[in-house]
Amino acid sequence: MKASSEKKDPNSYKNILKGTSLFGGVQIFQILINLLRGKFVAMFLGPEGMGIASMLNSSTNTVIRFASLGLNLSFVKEIAAAKNNNERLAAVSSVAGTLIRFTGILGALACALASPLLSEASFGTRDYAWQYVLLAIAVYLTVAGNGKLALLQGLHKARILSLSSLVGAATGLIAGVPLYYFFADKGIVPAMILLALTTYLSYSIGLRKSLPSSGLKPAGRVFKLLSKRMLAAGAILLASSLINTLCTYLINIFVRIYGDISDVGLFNAANSITLQYAGVVFTAMSLDYFPRLSAASGDRKAMRGIVDRQMEIVALISSPLSLLLIATAPVIITLLLTSQFLPVTGLMRWLGLSILLKALAYPLGYIAFAKNNPRLFFWLEAIACNVLYLGCSLLFYYYYGLMGLGYGAVVEQGACIILYIAVNLKVYGYFPSRRTWLAILTGLLFTASGFAASLIFDSTAGLVVSSVIFVISAAISFRSLRRRLKE
Repeated sequence: MKASSEKKDPNSYKNILKGTSLFGGVQIFQILINLLRGKFVAMFLGPEGMGIASMLNSSTNTVIRFASLGLNLSFVKEIAAAKNNNERLAAVSSVAGTLIRFTGILGALACALASPLLSEASFGTRDYAWQYVLLAIAVYLTVAGNGKLALLQGLHKARILSLSSLVGAATGLIAGVPLYYFFADKGIVPAMILLALTTYLSYSIGLRKSLPSSGLKPAGRVFKLLSKRMLAAGAILLASSLINTLCTYLINIFVRIYGDISDVGLFNAANSITLQYAGVVFTAMSLDYFPRLSAASGDRKAMRGIVDRQMEIVALISSPLSLLLIATAPVIITLLLTSQFLPVTGLMRWLGLSILLKALAYPLGYIAFAKNNPRLFFWLEAIACNVLYLGCSLLFYYYYGLMGLGYGAVVEQGACIILYIAVNLKVYGYFPSRRTWLAILTGLLFTASGFAASLIFDSTAGLVVSSVIFVISAAISFRSLRRRLKE
């Protein structure tokens, strides 16, 4: 009976942990693939070629971001909410498919028509305009591929989605490396197109297996209603993302004015490593947690259970991960950067502490969006939390210098958690259970203890004490997770 009940409950601890682990593993694999690609680019193209590849990637990614119109998370929510109703699912998938094609074509046209401007802005010359015209193909394939990924995510086809991601990334690497080797700089654009193509094909095949075309087209009124709702939600998500990017840009300008360009470099180096490190957990959560939450949006009790379980698992996983980053910060900096960046060790430890707080805020932040309240989500995520992010960063940097950016990150994330809990309690009646609070406070206690040890003791003693606390925390988390898996 127990085994059958576990199977029937897709939101059990076992299934949540399985999904998080599966997507986390995929994310780690993709990071390794990207590191390998970067290594081959460095070997075969040298610093100049690597610079060209970076500029082409960053500029086309900007076009892709705008062209997607923030729709992907909107697709996830709509598909997840409709997956148990075949008629509604057919209507949503049909509208999503039309919007995917539209945004793909929009991105491709924007890239091709703006090619001279993109070349001028990126390289200071129009010599690369034809490369951008060709990259319009990659833009279309990437926008469309990301849309199909969102549909798979909404269907919660974890294994197919993971396999598609792995195959697409690995095939793109294998196909692209010979182009770098034989054609040097001239192979960059074909390699980017090949990567986009292999990823697009792998997601297309996965989606065809998961969601065969019904051939049904929604009525004009239904199509208009669904597309309008998706576009409105997408616009809010896009605006939220752009506001966050603007805040980061303003922080960099403030740091340069009141400090110097070295502080900007040190801050971004520490922030980049921390974000990549935490990205494994956050990406896994976005792929697994949000579809579950959206599917249960009409059932308050089920939704409360999903959020509680997710927060417990996040606390148990993120606490040891934060401790590991705090304890080994000097080693990570030396390995991934150079010893010149060691002055940023203290900042990285503060950012490591903020990772746990950010991970705890994450499940709370998506409740409003899953409950089909994008306006509240916008005011919380795009306005309130970004104002806190900007304000805390500027204030603490002004008074405490580089380390102040770490202080600001901790204060901002702590304030966001309090804000999310207060709003979700008032609007949706959600408040974490006693068991959830126990997991949260245990994780915070261990992480704060390891962090304090790194501040109090010298480098060697601090590493030893922090490592011991990490081992104890990991053992307790492992035991707690095992106990939950048996429930």
